[in-house]
Amino acid sequence: MQSDLAQKNAPLIIAALMLLLALVSPFIGLYPVFMMKALCFALLAAAFNLLFGYGGLLSFGHASFFGTAAYVTGYTMKYWGINPEVGIVLGTLAATVLGVVFGWLSIRRQGIYFAMVTLALAQMLYFFYLQAGGFTGGEDGIQAIPRGHLFGVINLNQPLAMYYTVLAICIGGFALIYRVVHSPFGQVLKAIRENEPRAISLGYRVERIKLLVFVLSAALAGLAGATKTLVFQLATLNDVNWSVSGDVILMTLVGGVGTLFGPIIGAFVLVVISTYLAGFGSWVTMIQGAIFIVCVMSFRRGLCGWVADRFEIARLPLVGSDPLVANVVKAGFRRALSEPSIPLKDTSLHE
Repeated sequence: MQSDLAQKNAPLIIAALMLLLALVSPFIGLYPVFMMKALCFALLAAAFNLLFGYGGLLSFGHASFFGTAAYVTGYTMKYWGINPEVGIVLGTLAATVLGVVFGWLSIRRQGIYFAMVTLALAQMLYFFYLQAGGFTGGEDGIQAIPRGHLFGVINLNQPLAMYYTVLAICIGGFALIYRVVHSPFGQVLKAIRENEPRAISLGYRVERIKLLVFVLSAALAGLAGATKTLVFQLATLNDVNWSVSGDVILMTLVGGVGTLFGPIIGAFVLVVISTYLAGFGSWVTMIQGAIFIVCVMSFRRGLCGWVADRFEIARLPLVGSDPLVANVVKAGFRRALSEPSIPLKDTSLHE
């Protein structure tokens, strides 16, 4: 009985432990800048996972939203002298608008064609930013961005104040993703991922739903990019490079696609590797590739999914109680939507 109760509450226990570790990390020897970098990339990976893990849409263009928000936040704060909260909002809004444009152009394609369209759009934007030196600073980027005072009160030049601001922003982003996944909209989104033709036959406007989750994912990626700009006081072409999109895909796959904790774990793993193995130079890429191969071959559901299977924590991967998710987990991610026992009609999207 106690064992079943522990397994049932395992996601909440794990989430509480992760939150506790994040709160005390500056006082137990974890470098705040390292933690802030990991948190920003964890939010970026979680935003990508919302689109790919729950929507089934593989995007190679999330670096565009991340970098655009970084540039807008950095430019407005440095040259317009606005407050950091306004800069973050403007950067997130810029990423959201870009998400609408990219989504409208790419959402009509599926599979590899969708992925290639997002990659092409991202590369076009990269070369635009390379030439737009008056806005982006070209290859030099925007440097020495002032952090300022949050709401005119909190001095973000203080490391602890900056760290807890980043932590609060990331927790807010994770909470929003959790709420979306467990809403009626999230249930329909998973249904589209599992069996799109059936979702269409039930009357759901699939393209509208895909566009909405694409824009939401872009906004959260922009929030991560704007926050990262405050942390490092820098916005460069590296933020919009395709390698950022590749890294975020790798983080999600290592941690576990379609899981709530997986992108966070994967982000911390990759940031640890890139930070503490930087002395190996270009060999870091080889090490990351080796880890990726091992995870794909040995942990099909990522580290988070492997832990769930190893300790029989059935609810850990998706932290949900809906019949669709439960059947998918038990069936090993089969197309459980085709089984008549799933009450898909109960998870309607009211329009």
